[in-house]
Amino acid sequence: MALVTVEAREHVLLIGLNRAEKMNAMNREMYHAIAAAYGRLGRDPALHVGLVYSEGEHFTSGLQLDDWIETFANGNGMELGEGEIDPFFVVGEPLNKPVVFAAQGICFTCGVEMMLNTDIRVAATNTRFAQLEVKRGIFPCGGATFRLPDEIGWGNAQRYLLTGDEWTAQQAFDWGLVQELVAPGEQFERAWQIARRVAGAAPLGVQGSLASSRLARLQGHDAAKAALFQALEPVMASEDVQEGIRSFKERREAVFKGR
Repeated sequence: MALVTVEAREHVLLIGLNRAEKMNAMNREMYHAIAAAYGRLGRDPALHVGLVYSEGEHFTSGLQLDDWIETFANGNGMELGEGEIDPFFVVGEPLNKPVVFAAQGICFTCGVEMMLNTDIRVAATNTRFAQLEVKRGIFPCGGATFRLPDEIGWGNAQRYLLTGDEWTAQQAFDWGLVQELVAPGEQFERAWQIARRVAGAAPLGVQGSLASSRLARLQGHDAAKAALFQALEPVMASEDVQEGIRSFKERREAVFKGR
């Protein structure tokens, strides 16, 4: 049985954690399977968006620490295989396409850090989040130390990073960490609906919007403004722009091809 399932459906790459009997605790095999799926998503022009979810009652109980001790102690972090993209965006280049995230039940440590690198998040109302690392003798190494403060504010982040305490789905929604709350069991379907909406939009426009937003976040508004029209120029020359204009005039849904 695959510990991570990967399926392409309607321009969406579904990436599912599939170790429910172990509460989807992530070992290195699962990590590399997810990284390979991210690499596939990034390379394949027919895939426009990813959807990360988990089978079972819980998204993940976190990393299977006994399988990661050597990696954490080597001073270099995760080592990627050929064509892989780190789902934590700590090593190597980040993914150039958006990812929708669906969580339920327990979503601890690496689950939160994966979520922080996705772009639209849906959570069941029973979701419980935590960065437990300080209770295990270590600290978060998948990006939470610098991304969580950006997302929810310095004080809010330190309240949970430094204690290892849990926070609720409602808190995550109130902070803007997740965009929609749904009844338990409905998180995948709602995330799927959103992913299909993203997949139906112009791929070059979606990727350009994501890249500009990330540039502004990482390097500031001036950097994003300086790159804006240079990045827009090839998009304006695309077939998709012409299709967008035609569909507007013809009052129909556009059919984009990503070129």
